[in-house]
Amino acid sequence: MENQNPVHVFATWKVKEGQVENVLQLLKTVHHESIKENGNLFYKVHQSNSDANTIILFEGYISEDAVTQHRNSHYFQDLVLGQIVPLLDNREIVLATPLNY
Repeated sequence: MENQNPVHVFATWKVKEGQVENVLQLLKTVHHESIKENGNLFYKVHQSNSDANTIILFEGYISEDAVTQHRNSHYFQDLVLGQIVPLLDNREIVLATPLNY
């Protein structure tokens, strides 16, 4: 059985100049579809206070398998990889396990 610890995803996207509204519009659909996934705990979209072209996603999944299922979904492949990534200058993703203190 796969590790069933929750996994949080922190994704920082640096959007190309002039494309942030397009990216945010596409993200509405990605958000709407992501929160319907059985393995999704939450999907939060943030915009940096100091740079409007920096978008930070904070996502929670029940397991690493659920992250994989999310990435293999048709809307992730089409919207994120197909349409959003070409509008980005940079994309950094960190998968993290929440620690209970």
